[in-house]
Amino acid sequence: MLAIIGVIGACLPISSEPARAQQKAETPTPAVSVVAAVRKDITPSSTFTGRIEAIDRVDLRARVEGYLEKREFTEGGEVKEGQLLFVIEKDTYAAAVAQAKATVGRAEASAKLAKIEVERQSELLRRQVASQQKVDEAQAKFGETQADVQRQKATLDQAEINLKYTEIYAPLAGQISRSKYSIGNYLTPESGTLATIVSRDPMYVTFPVTQRELLALRQRAGEAGADAHAVKVRLQLADGSTYEQTGTVNFIDIQVSAETDTVTVRAQVANPKRVLIDGQLITAVAEAAAPRSALVVPQQALQFDQTGYFVLVVDNENKVKVKPVGIGPAPEGQVEITAGLQEGERVIIEGIQKVRPEQVVQAAEVKGETRSGAPAQ
Repeated sequence: MLAIIGVIGACLPISSEPARAQQKAETPTPAVSVVAAVRKDITPSSTFTGRIEAIDRVDLRARVEGYLEKREFTEGGEVKEGQLLFVIEKDTYAAAVAQAKATVGRAEASAKLAKIEVERQSELLRRQVASQQKVDEAQAKFGETQADVQRQKATLDQAEINLKYTEIYAPLAGQISRSKYSIGNYLTPESGTLATIVSRDPMYVTFPVTQRELLALRQRAGEAGADAHAVKVRLQLADGSTYEQTGTVNFIDIQVSAETDTVTVRAQVANPKRVLIDGQLITAVAEAAAPRSALVVPQQALQFDQTGYFVLVVDNENKVKVKPVGIGPAPEGQVEITAGLQEGERVIIEGIQKVRPEQVVQAAEVKGETRSGAPAQ
């Protein structure tokens, strides 16, 4: 029995070595996707959250009392400057105008008669038939009638103004909101806003900028020899698409918000297709300098740990190396490498979690730029 155990024990080491060798041979070499670091022209930019604002906004209100008779617009539609929008009942105000005109006519007739009396009394005084007192009384009466004419004309003017206020016109071209009152409602100056008109082209985009970011924008503009107000602003819409029109900064607030420690920056952008809407939330990308050459890699290649930013590269022997890097601003989906990497070095963008430093890998190079935001594997 001991002889049999000894023979089995002697055979075990011989049989286990081939098993380990076979297992090692069956372990596949990890496959990764790599992209070469390239140098290209980029425009430094900063991203902010902003809102679209109409340049002009008008709340329409009633200035006289009366029942609403007509509404001459389509809710939510475009209106032209000077277009008739609302009509308030006119009868009462038209009657007031007619009455005021009659009163003015009567006052003018009285003034004419008083003037004749002044002339008659003056002639009698010249003939020494009338006294100076009569002339003075006639002149005073004439002065009173003239004042009455002016007072009645002022009443007529007010009546005509009130009649004019029964028709409400668009003070600017733009898009009108829904009407808050229906035909037949009784309106007064205290009724509030009847409807709102906002201009649509061009539009403003406002966004808060921290003091640090503002200084950076001004520094970039200074390095490019441009005015800080000449900053270009591109917009990203809610679906992630880039708006086709580019805006220009035309206002930087003179005060810093005590609550947020930010400064409001405003840009103006064309809106010919009416894509932008008042109050719309957008992403504003501010570009403050001319393009410059920079070494860039896809954003998914960038990694971070307690020591800082780094990328994994594949050397000429297909071994994985760790390269600590410095980074800078770059267009969305890419990152600028300011230190630690050379042009042409291959960085891993997919399969990162499958490998470790000094490990040999199978590297498949991806030509051209990868899609922005693609996750690292």
